[in-house]
Amino acid sequence: MSTSKLRVAVTGANGKVGRLAVEALVQAGHEVVGIDRGPSVRDDILYAQADLTDYGQTHDVLGSVGWDILGDTRDGAFDVVVHLAAIPHPRMFSNSVTFTNNVAVAYNVFEACRRLGLKDIVLASSETVLGVPFGDDLAYVPLDEESPRRGRNAYGMSKLLTEYIAEEFVKNDSDLRVTSLRFSYVQNVEEYEEYPSFADDVDRRVWDLWAYIDSRDAADAVEKALHYQPRGFETFLIAADDTTQPALTTDLLKERFPNVPVRGDLKPHQALLDNSAAKEKLGWSAQHSWRNHV
Repeated sequence: MSTSKLRVAVTGANGKVGRLAVEALVQAGHEVVGIDRGPSVRDDILYAQADLTDYGQTHDVLGSVGWDILGDTRDGAFDVVVHLAAIPHPRMFSNSVTFTNNVAVAYNVFEACRRLGLKDIVLASSETVLGVPFGDDLAYVPLDEESPRRGRNAYGMSKLLTEYIAEEFVKNDSDLRVTSLRFSYVQNVEEYEEYPSFADDVDRRVWDLWAYIDSRDAADAVEKALHYQPRGFETFLIAADDTTQPALTTDLLKERFPNVPVRGDLKPHQALLDNSAAKEKLGWSAQHSWRNHV
């Protein structure tokens, strides 16, 4: 796979991460084809409207290139498939709909890639695979890519099953590469306006260890992941360097997780999701903090 201009398919192109990811990819000079269930939100890229819960539609759009986007399919149509399409959190639909949609869509994308000879996939996963909402049974903090996986709700289980599916696909194909980005709670700039309102409320965001990721940094992680070369399945936590709270991280832990083992020395506002692997291997780093906006 070349590390220069790439032809990239982005599923979920209209979503919270998808829109900014498409912009980041376009700005980086890549040829982008957006794919989503609804109409396109921009007119400067190729776009296909498709329901990815339908395997036939999934196969068609991942094999179609050129302006005749729904023409005949062909193998190897894209250099990289960025799979972002999913119901993004457990409060939008019923649990069964969330789980069924996310798992079915992921399987269809992986299977279509297999049949079309597409060997590079960037996958949107989530910190929820580590046990959100987090409880006192945490093995240690900061959590990292080796932390035990656990699905506590329909959304978390859908992301966990998606990772398991990806692992099985790469076991069956030594040339396949799936780079899984475990995004923390994705936040747009305007959402930082509410942060002062819960500055003293430790419980408001305890469910995800007071973690977040700026949507611009999430998009940058997608672009960086395009170029990751090692074959196989690998995960990366994509989280900000700091927490959502003004309180010291050590004080947050003393108040809510006093018995959880702490690995290493914590910086004053250090995040409890360790993003060092993404920094080291993807060349990515978080550039934005809520503290600069309120």
